[in-house]
Amino acid sequence: MPRVMRREVTDVQDKYAAKYAAPVRHPALGFLFAHPAHLIALGFGAGLAPIAPGTAGTLWAWAVWWALSLTLPTAALGGVLLVALPVGWWASRVTALSLGTNDPGCVVIDEIVAFWLVLLLLLPASGWMQFLAFVLFRLLDALKPGPVGWADRTLHGGGWRGALGVMLDDLIAAALTLLILALWLRFVSLF
Repeated sequence: MPRVMRREVTDVQDKYAAKYAAPVRHPALGFLFAHPAHLIALGFGAGLAPIAPGTAGTLWAWAVWWALSLTLPTAALGGVLLVALPVGWWASRVTALSLGTNDPGCVVIDEIVAFWLVLLLLLPASGWMQFLAFVLFRLLDALKPGPVGWADRTLHGGGWRGALGVMLDDLIAAALTLLILALWLRFVSLF
């Protein structure tokens, strides 16, 4: 299928979504259970937080990671992350269409998956190192400097590409978090 044809299909899907789904600023609790994708995309309710849903989603991710790390080996945690990536992409797409907007603030699966990546690659990290990673990740996600902002702007929009943008900017924020922490640890070890 030529590239132009695929874009037309996406435009038709987005026009359908825009026509039949009025944009929702903050969904109600019933929306959470209306479709399995909503439950996943909204972080099992963390995205319904009235203030800073991204931070609530990241805190939820941290708590769930802690609980999982008590029972699962590192390889299984990596498996959870590998499954969460495509499932999060799908859930973001379905939920954004249902809400009639490209990047709803209540969708927090992107923060969850990205912060799980940070926590996985920091193993074994102390609670203080995890806290520092949390603060740094939230700052990078909120401020969207450099490549984080680029991913957010470039892949913004409807369709699967837009859902990839929802996930990708947070994954880049996770990569920058890990890079900054690695450089900081290297600098500290020199003294």
